[in-house]
Amino acid sequence: MTGEAGTAGLLHTVPALAARFDADLDAAAPGIRRVHVVDGWLLATAVATGVTPAVEAAVLAHVRHLAAAGASAVLVTCSSIGEAAEAAAAQVEVPVLRVDAPMARDAVARAAAPGARGSVAVLATLASTLGPTGRLVERAARDAGAAVAVEARVVEGAAAARDAGDGDRADELVARAVAEAAAGADAVVLAQASMAGAAARADVAVPVLTSPAGGVAALVGALGVDGGAR
Repeated sequence: MTGEAGTAGLLHTVPALAARFDADLDAAAPGIRRVHVVDGWLLATAVATGVTPAVEAAVLAHVRHLAAAGASAVLVTCSSIGEAAEAAAAQVEVPVLRVDAPMARDAVARAAAPGARGSVAVLATLASTLGPTGRLVERAARDAGAAVAVEARVVEGAAAARDAGDGDRADELVARAVAEAAAGADAVVLAQASMAGAAARADVAVPVLTSPAGGVAALVGALGVDGGAR
C-alpha cells in the first residue's frame, strides 16, 4: 500500500515526543494529517538487552500498520531503534526515515569543511542510543569520503535525572557535556530527540545539532508537501 498523499506516520518510543513532533509539524507544514504510534517497550528492551529480533519485528509491524493507516512516509523518532527502522524500510513500499540521519549528514559536512578539525562529538544519555547514532555518523563520513573522527560518550546522570522527573537537571548535565565536547569538535550531535531542549543552554562556538528539526524536514520532503501547505 502506498498510503495517502500528505499523511505523515510517526513511530515513537517516548510518549511525550508525540506532542513535540506534532508542534514541529504544525510549524513546518500546517494542516497535514499525521498518525502516531507510541511503543515504550521498544526503547525499554533496547536499553535492557539491545535491539533484538523481537524489537526489529515490532518496528516492522508498526511501520506496516502506519502505512495501512494511510501514511505515505514514516518517521521513526527514536535513535536507539534507528537500525531497526532501516531494516523495516527495506520491506515496505513507503519511505521509512531515521530521525537522526539528516543530523548525521549535517555534522559530517561541517567537520569536512575547509579549515575544520575533522571531528564530531556525539552525546547521548543512554548507551543504547550512542552506538546507533555514532555508527550512523561514521557511515555518513564514509559515504561522503570524508576523514572525520567521531568521539561518542554518554552524559552520566542525565537519564537518571530525567527518569526522576528532573528535566531541568538533565538538561543542565547535557549542556555541561556539550561545553566540554565543543572544545575539540566541529559539531556536537545530541543523539536523542529528548535532548533537544538542552541545546539552547549550551553557549558554545560550534553548532549543537539536534534531530527533531532535520527529521521533520525530511518527513515533509518525503511527503512532497510544501512547507506552509494546508
